[in-house]
Amino acid sequence: MGFPLRDIFVTVVVFISLPFILQRPDIGILMWAWLGYMNPHKLSWEFAHDFPYAQIVALTTMFAFLMSREEKKIPWTWETILLVVFNLWMFVTTVFSLFPELAWEEWNKVWKIQLMTFVSMMIMTTRWRIQSWIWVIALSLGFYGFKGGIFTLMTGGAYAVYGPTGTFIGGNNEIGLALIMTVPLLRYCQLTTDKPWARRLLLVGMVLCLIAVVGTQSRGAFLGLAAMSSFLVYNSRRKWTLLVFMLITLPAIYTFMPESWHERMSTIQTYEEDGSAMGRINAWWMAFNLAKDKIFGGGFECFRGPTFLIYAPEPTNVHDAHSIYFEVLGEHGFIGLALFLAVGYSAWRSCRWIMRRTKRREDLKWVYDLASMLQVCLVGYAASGAFLGLAYFDLYYNLIALIVLAKVIAKKVLEEQPEQEKNKASIKPTFSYVVQKREIRKKEKWV
Repeated sequence: MGFPLRDIFVTVVVFISLPFILQRPDIGILMWAWLGYMNPHKLSWEFAHDFPYAQIVALTTMFAFLMSREEKKIPWTWETILLVVFNLWMFVTTVFSLFPELAWEEWNKVWKIQLMTFVSMMIMTTRWRIQSWIWVIALSLGFYGFKGGIFTLMTGGAYAVYGPTGTFIGGNNEIGLALIMTVPLLRYCQLTTDKPWARRLLLVGMVLCLIAVVGTQSRGAFLGLAAMSSFLVYNSRRKWTLLVFMLITLPAIYTFMPESWHERMSTIQTYEEDGSAMGRINAWWMAFNLAKDKIFGGGFECFRGPTFLIYAPEPTNVHDAHSIYFEVLGEHGFIGLALFLAVGYSAWRSCRWIMRRTKRREDLKWVYDLASMLQVCLVGYAASGAFLGLAYFDLYYNLIALIVLAKVIAKKVLEEQPEQEKNKASIKPTFSYVVQKREIRKKEKWV
């Protein structure tokens, strides 16, 4: 047995952070994000692998927040109201679930994620905290993009990329979806840093994440990548530069992949001949029929043999939902699906609102960039999620929290300084001012 360096490292980092968390609960949110997305303990092999680090950090964070003098207020918006109602509905469907023991076990995971989402919204209320949170999330997941991208290049794409076992992103489909949502976050970090070396490293990270998504060999992730990349170009500053970058990078990755990968992707058009695809469709019909029969759906973990025997067109073809929409439909009925979609739609509208109101505000440029990139994340999640089952993925709900926080900050600044942009527009810029701005823009090497 070797010396468990990884186990010791994670343990030391977590327990050293606890005194700092007691003084500043925002550090607890950053630690929670690191443990939840990078899952460093799952990269070890001995005592740290299943140790409840996240639970210890979460409890310490909540205790520190309760004891602090910070304002303890949930930012009530349409998103938070809908999230509360959605959680209450999920609790009700768990009470009436078809498989109570399995459902309560899953509910125990889901409510903890939702609780920390609301705690995060109450703590991460400043620009510095929000941006620190995004950097931790982006780099934690970007680690697997970096690792997966190099693995794909070294193996010629012959083997699929997987995430850490025993986590939300352990499968190839799941890590593909997570990395699709990570690319816009890395882009946001790139837009908001003034260090050229950091921008270059983030560019490399984005490229490797794109390679890793393709390397997962997930057809759902491949479709989501196409949607996310298109909208990333549409929503970004320096659209033409980014478009050229994508037109060079994506075809190069596509050409690099082996023939076996191309054969697998070609089954998207001939899904009728693919057993896995038809199994998913069978599961979708089961979810639809179950939701029609039961207003509360089947509760968590209802995609089981007994429900397929009653509601599926092919009773013996038991398959997981592999779709966030049909997963929610089957488990929580049509009402649950409506609430789930309403949360996403409201978040989308809030992003549009933020972008419209802050587009010409230099002091809120970072909020504009944040809203535009979070909207790209929503597109990636909505597109990939149609074929991947991660309806309760904590990253999605953390992004909702970030959208809420961005909107609250934008509203506050716009109310306090409503005439700033109008006053700026009324002042005619001098020749020296124009020259100075041109020089600054030349020095900025945005990708």
